[in-house]
Amino acid sequence: MFGRWLGNRGQAGGRGGALAGFQVPRTAGVLSCRVLDPVNEPVQQAEFTVTDSAGRRITGGETDPFGSVLATVPAGDYRLAVTAEGFSPFHGAVTVSEGAHANLGDVTLQVAQLPPLPDPGDWDIEPNHSQIGFTARHIGLARIHGRFNNFAGAVRIADRMEDSAMHVIIDAASIDTNVQMRDDHLRSGDFLDVGRYPTLEFYSERFVHRGGSRWGVTGALTLHGVSRTVTLDTQYLGIGNGLEGETRAACRATTELHREDFTLTWQTMLARGIAVVGPSIVIDLDIQIVPKG
Repeated sequence: MFGRWLGNRGQAGGRGGALAGFQVPRTAGVLSCRVLDPVNEPVQQAEFTVTDSAGRRITGGETDPFGSVLATVPAGDYRLAVTAEGFSPFHGAVTVSEGAHANLGDVTLQVAQLPPLPDPGDWDIEPNHSQIGFTARHIGLARIHGRFNNFAGAVRIADRMEDSAMHVIIDAASIDTNVQMRDDHLRSGDFLDVGRYPTLEFYSERFVHRGGSRWGVTGALTLHGVSRTVTLDTQYLGIGNGLEGETRAACRATTELHREDFTLTWQTMLARGIAVVGPSIVIDLDIQIVPKG
């Protein structure tokens, strides 16, 4: 399942090998492995986490272009977890001794079973279990979180998922950041101008599979009277059943918008030259859909 475990735990600092001359603290050791896919190709940017016997995170990061993991840790017993999109997670135990190199060898990740896709047909976005939120930078420091409370949408699932389409309509006046004065300003002509542009709309008929559970959903977003092409970086979460036995499918998606692309150009600077509102807005969506009718 996970390849060879090479126990070079008694060779201090990897002396005479690739780690020759690598300086290791006296009470520490080195943990390493190489992460491969089922055809022995390195898995780049796989995420790894090293935790101690109490479950505390000690270190972590991503594999390099050759699929390698290399970490210096205090001597002790550890758990190594490796995850990558489209693969089943790997978990293994390893002991690191003082001044020694614990080489786990090749860790082979197995391809994960993909969740089933929704059945072809018309589906509705279920607003009670969905959310369209956003995050914006405020005065160069804090982040302001908000959401749109009223929206509706439909997804037409095609026989071939890549041929599917979706349409979402958002009530611009339903913007909610939990501060009335700020919400009124966002509804005004300085920002959304809801009197002239009462809705935001997104229409897509381009679904691109990016591997594993990742999809790119590209379409036209109309905001403040301007349409721009945007792509939702989407993670498909699978199908389940609600409390009444109804079928549901779910996904998470995110994208980043630049205000000036949609003529949202209102800007005020603080005395020290910092913008009150940042130039970009991150959109986060948690969506559940149910069969129409």
